[in-house]
Amino acid sequence: MNKRTLAPGLLFFLSACAGKSLPEPAATFTEQVNRGMALYVEHCSSCHGADGKGTDQAPAVVGPTALPLDPPAGAQVRNVQFRTAFDVFQWVRVNMPGDAAGSLEDQEYVEVLAFDLKANGVELESPLDGENAKTVVLHP
Repeated sequence: MNKRTLAPGLLFFLSACAGKSLPEPAATFTEQVNRGMALYVEHCSSCHGADGKGTDQAPAVVGPTALPLDPPAGAQVRNVQFRTAFDVFQWVRVNMPGDAAGSLEDQEYVEVLAFDLKANGVELESPLDGENAKTVVLHP
């Protein structure tokens, strides 16, 4: 598989979405992006900002300073490196959203991640999944 390199930064944060039934998995990456955007707007933007560039409450999740390889100085929760999009997925599905950790279904986390990748200029030819998330390299 080809590795995709992402310039520093990746819009990614997740939200609480408990108790709703999930639609069928997205057939395309674009469909995932659209679903993920709705989840981000509804549940993530209040902490990370509408533009994903961070607030006083939470760090940037888009742009050149977002999701560095190593946890930022003073990070209270993150204690792992983010080399690939899969690394991000594994961490956020356990730790995010901050006020309801692990409350999303895996499919919802993947949909938000698809939105975040697209927001940072990454285009995938097929829907994001556990295998191709491993090929989206944030930091070599």
